[in-house]
Amino acid sequence: MADKKVMVIFGATGDLALKMIFPSLFFLDKEGHLEPELMILGVARARHDDASFADEVQKMMREKAGADYDEATWARFVQRLCYVDGDATQTSTYGKISERLKGFSIELFYLSTSPDFFGVIARNLRDAGLVQSQTRIAIEKPIGHDLASSQDIEAALAQAFPEERIHRLDHYLGKDTVQNLISLRFANTLFEPVWNKDNIEHVQITVAETVGVERRWSYYDSYGAMRDVVQNHMLQLLCLIAMEPPAALDADSVRTEKVKVLHSLRPIGAREVERETVRGQYRKGYTEQGAVPGYSEEAGGGNSDTETFVAIAAHIDNWRWAGVPFFLRTGKRMPARTTQIVVQFRPVPHSIFHRTENLPNRLIIRLQPQEEIALQIMNKTPELEAVRLKPVTLDLNLIEAFRTKRRRIAYERLIFDALKGSTFLFVRRDEVEAAWRWIDRIAAGWKERDMKCLPYSAGTWGPSSAFALTERHGFSWAE
Repeated sequence: MADKKVMVIFGATGDLALKMIFPSLFFLDKEGHLEPELMILGVARARHDDASFADEVQKMMREKAGADYDEATWARFVQRLCYVDGDATQTSTYGKISERLKGFSIELFYLSTSPDFFGVIARNLRDAGLVQSQTRIAIEKPIGHDLASSQDIEAALAQAFPEERIHRLDHYLGKDTVQNLISLRFANTLFEPVWNKDNIEHVQITVAETVGVERRWSYYDSYGAMRDVVQNHMLQLLCLIAMEPPAALDADSVRTEKVKVLHSLRPIGAREVERETVRGQYRKGYTEQGAVPGYSEEAGGGNSDTETFVAIAAHIDNWRWAGVPFFLRTGKRMPARTTQIVVQFRPVPHSIFHRTENLPNRLIIRLQPQEEIALQIMNKTPELEAVRLKPVTLDLNLIEAFRTKRRRIAYERLIFDALKGSTFLFVRRDEVEAAWRWIDRIAAGWKERDMKCLPYSAGTWGPSSAFALTERHGFSWAE
């Protein structure tokens, strides 16, 4: 095997690569986590030579790294960078790559492209003889547009790479707080004994963004919030909250338990979609940035029924969670940017206090804008004349707790593991397909019922039907 090693990034001049992938590699290099001999080859359509490509990467690096940028690391990192221009759908591009990589051990192909290109790139890599015995491939979810397209992509990947060398990324799994869900549940006797239907009343998962689709309109209009966020990030969070304890802390044991959750999700079809789901699309409105256009206006006045908001009441039909609703909500142009999980416990069986003051305990796990875990409990207020209760939060601010540590980009962990060959934080094929089956049934139900998007003003928490969704089950969203 050659001494020289290389990681190849397709789509190297795109937003994802420049804003996330290259900064992550820069920080890994800064901390000594990249092998000294590892080269990084960028591949994209843009016309560049090695020097002009490096200039583009450096420009974004300065902006992204801020105070953590340093010239010494850059001087070392830039020596790793090289570039090939070409169309990933054309076989001639792979001839240029082969010529550039003669004598190299190809460690990892990272596909920072649209899912539409995953299959064709995998086939071209195989046909060009670029897949070596140790070569791995990393692709980012969503994989495909539905189950059928996902299976087509997976078939092409499987012809070029064995399952253990396919790394399917969901960047949420690179976040420390998401990884900490396993530790929180299974390393603390405070939680695991009460983590079930007997003690938990319901769970809410919210992924809210203040931004609109902006320059991603073309991609987003093909996917929508259901395929872009629910199938992708939100089902991962649901699985980690709801899964059974794995037999061991290894990749297959953890992923097997997540798949079991997906198989236990109660199907939502045409008969259930109007009761259990809400579709919405933002109209023009006002946010902290002032007046903003609606979704169709961002498309240049086009008329689209793509959802920018989804709310779902999901149910997991197994012994642990029977009867406990999981409310999922995601949207663009929301009042606040937040990703949080709220686990609401059941009230005490009998309260000796005034019932309006006896609020249920809540465990709140925030992933963004800052990572923290908070436990909301009832406490007596300091008054002489009466016993009054007020919710008090026991707050673990993870940024404050680890303030001497730099806050990592989620991709750093994922790239580090992919380069090592670890599959622990990556998604297995059967997991992807189980998620698509559940999502496809909902999408088919929307179509059968002709369930159009409900309008909501930018800067609000979605259509009023989203509030009725939780209220039908006797609950309210935690804002």
